[in-house]
Amino acid sequence: MSRTFEDLVAEADAADVSGWDFSWLDGRATEERPSWGYQRLMGERLAGASAGLDIQTGGGEVLAGAAAYPPTMVATESWPPNVAKATGLLHPRGVVVVADPDEPPLPFADGAFDLVTSRHPATVWWTEIARVLRPGGTYFAQHVGPETVFELIEFFLGPLSGDLRRKRHPDEETAQARAAGLEIADVRMERLRMEFFDVGAVVYFLRKVIWTVPGFTVAEYRQRLRDLHGLIEAEGPFVAHSSRTLIEARKPVTARS
Repeated sequence: MSRTFEDLVAEADAADVSGWDFSWLDGRATEERPSWGYQRLMGERLAGASAGLDIQTGGGEVLAGAAAYPPTMVATESWPPNVAKATGLLHPRGVVVVADPDEPPLPFADGAFDLVTSRHPATVWWTEIARVLRPGGTYFAQHVGPETVFELIEFFLGPLSGDLRRKRHPDEETAQARAAGLEIADVRMERLRMEFFDVGAVVYFLRKVIWTVPGFTVAEYRQRLRDLHGLIEAEGPFVAHSSRTLIEARKPVTARS
């Protein structure tokens, strides 16, 4: 027997959404993964670095998957529950976690790191990344790409403008990186299928990924959630798509003339 709307929503609304672990959604939602395997590639680069910085580390779960760290390893995070979670996970392995508001300037000296990494940063401050990189240093990251979960966003907010559809496009991001003085070594994008099997999965996702529907609360969107519950009951999983961009940029060894 299927669970009621009220039951599914109440459960998801009470769930802990701290950190960046999505295991609560196991069996309730799926998302294809990019073919390149960011965590593995990140780990390979960390093993060869002398000083690393992971920006917007979340709860530290992705960084914790690396087998080895450089002699100096720092992570930043802005959300207090995630700062605490990342500290507990990463400090035992020698990683310093710094509470940072995710706006310039980064609290580090010029040229402090030869590797800067980030997985799904909410904002990308290219000038700051270039500043803290040593000449010859690398920024290696996986970004959320354009039109991610737009099907879900538009279900709640209505049609979005063309400008929003271009936001975070690889062409724009590489142009911004070059304007900050970085050289692009690699850029790839893939579009990936997502499925939500019940309305509770949607509630959990929107509470956790807070920029998807800004200001989302169950109380504010209860009727639309009820509509979505009926749609899933009648037609099956709600299908959306994410996009992911892998980007590797390097700071030139010598300054441009």
